[in-house]
Amino acid sequence: MMPLTLAEVGEVNTIKRIGGRQEVKAYLQVLGFVVGGVVTVVSIIGGNIIVNVKESRIAVSREMAQKIMV
Repeated sequence: MMPLTLAEVGEVNTIKRIGGRQEVKAYLQVLGFVVGGVVTVVSIIGGNIIVNVKESRIAVSREMAQKIMV
């Protein structure tokens, strides 16, 4: 298990755990980051990570991506 920030671009990963406070977990869940879900890193631009989640492209900050374990 590793944080999403260490995933390679183009690599398909399964979300295993989401850390952080309850508000952070709820926010990520609304965006589509759920345990067992599939996430693919599209690119890393500046401090943001662009990912595909549930057929949507979403940008998350590096700090937020650290809380998503794949």
